[in-house]
Amino acid sequence: MIKHIVMWTLKNAADAPHFKAQLDSCRQLVPGMLAFEVAIRTAELEANCDVVLYSVFESSAALAAYQNHPHHQHVSSGLGALR
Repeated sequence: MIKHIVMWTLKNAADAPHFKAQLDSCRQLVPGMLAFEVAIRTAELEANCDVVLYSVFESSAALAAYQNHPHHQHVSSGLGALR
């Protein structure tokens, strides 16, 4: 089992809902994705980042398939300017 956790600080924290929506579109892209959750900072909780992705894959091969999936690549390149 591979846990994949990524955190982002955005140029404009107001973009967090859009960033989350784009990441959510990557849910269930590949077999072997066991969990996928995207969260954004809220006013009630102290945080060091604006968006966090927590995902779990059954193997490193499943994680590699996700990272190399064309949709994931498209989303990632599109979100790059917001970081």
